[in-house]
Amino acid sequence: MSATPPSARLADDEHLSVLGYEGKFDRSMSLWANFALGFTYLSPLVGVYSLLAMALSTGGPPSIWWIVIVACGQLLVSLVFGEVVSQYPIHGGVYPWARRLWGRRYAWMAAWVYIWAMIVTITSVAEFGAGFITSLFGIELTPETTLFTGLGLLLFALAINFSGTKWLARIARIGLAAELIGVIGLGLYLLLFQRKHEFSVFFDTMGTEGDGSYLPVFLASALAGLFLFYGFEACGDVAEEVADPARRIPRAMMMTILVGAVSALFSFAGYVLAAPDLEGIVAGEITDPIPAILESTLGTVGAKVFLVVTVLAFVSCVLSLQAAASRLLYSFARDGMLPGHTWLSKVSERSKVPTNALIVACTVPALICVLIYFNDGLLVPVTSFAILGIYVAFQMVVLAALRQRFKGWKPAGPFSLGGLGVVVNIAALAYGVFAIILLAKPDSGGTFFQNYVVLIGLAVVLVSGLLYLFIARPDRKSTAPEGDAREVAAEIRRRTGRVEVQAPRG
Repeated sequence: MSATPPSARLADDEHLSVLGYEGKFDRSMSLWANFALGFTYLSPLVGVYSLLAMALSTGGPPSIWWIVIVACGQLLVSLVFGEVVSQYPIHGGVYPWARRLWGRRYAWMAAWVYIWAMIVTITSVAEFGAGFITSLFGIELTPETTLFTGLGLLLFALAINFSGTKWLARIARIGLAAELIGVIGLGLYLLLFQRKHEFSVFFDTMGTEGDGSYLPVFLASALAGLFLFYGFEACGDVAEEVADPARRIPRAMMMTILVGAVSALFSFAGYVLAAPDLEGIVAGEITDPIPAILESTLGTVGAKVFLVVTVLAFVSCVLSLQAAASRLLYSFARDGMLPGHTWLSKVSERSKVPTNALIVACTVPALICVLIYFNDGLLVPVTSFAILGIYVAFQMVVLAALRQRFKGWKPAGPFSLGGLGVVVNIAALAYGVFAIILLAKPDSGGTFFQNYVVLIGLAVVLVSGLLYLFIARPDRKSTAPEGDAREVAAEIRRRTGRVEVQAPRG
């Protein structure tokens, strides 16, 4: 890596002006609040709870190693994103990064896929969270209670987001504490005091491979990790509300991955080792094993306390998702790339948040919740598309960054990988393609729609985005900068007067 003098940096507003924008937001978000936002979006508690049974019934206890594999792969992606956001600390994340690294049309498609993936992710989390909220208050879980509880969760998050960045940061920190208690605290307790199995069980397939090879089975259980490790990019979605974002956001993204990996490992391992009937879970006879594990290890009162922690985590997760989606919509609209862009790009004078974009980030998921009420079979394809869509959007940025490097781009932000940048970029792209193949691989044994539902969902989003792009031509209405990575890097170096020197060894 290269080292630069500590004073060789642009002030936040000057850096923003170099990128062609004026500051309209309060920079009240600290490093820890930014990390909390990304971590509660990533939400290992939500991920482990949602996928533990599926992972164990598909690949057995060794499926835990997908947490390690995916964490390493996504850490590579976060390093690439870190260099990009350090040069471009502006709202919207994936959209402005793709635009400034490649161009308007390319960014349109990346953002179109990413917007829909985020919208349906908000829907999925609200739907899954409804089950915990009804359980906490002793309400029977029915399609009606799921709908109204999910809508209530969306509206509650919207009200908090309307209040401003400070409240967003406060609730994100509360959610972070709930996540850490719920995953690391409980995981350690289960590992230390409630362990019923040996650690060697994580190398025991428990017959999941049948009479064939274990490799296909292990690959099929990849969702155990792939579902967990996204959300770190949300740290960059709110860049213009973070003080010293060019330095802090890359650190926050990497912290999100690393702490998320440790949390998920403790949680997953704790549940597996404390399971009173692990064989039944692996055999698929117990489809929702965590309540039974909690009841047997914590008792009725302890299980209820854990439900409170879980509900806090879900609230914070929906809050973070809404905030990230609204900033992406705002960034997209600010450049004139969406219908109603003037309305969508308005920022409240009082709270300094994009209120209209927040309304959309609440209303569209609410409408999808209503559709799921009338057809509950939509929830699984909606969730599956969310994961694949986000991975596709991520890799469009990684590919664009690699393309610019081959054209001579050397990132000029305070965070730089130096000569390792190209190697890390290629490795991140290779990992991403591998992950997308695993996610898009059709199932077998069901109907055509069931087997190909994820690919069908992605195809619908891609085709609709392309049709709008080439019919409405939103790219022609936008004059914001594009494809200027090398020029901006040169201007930043000119203004800072930086001269790269080799970092001292040892």
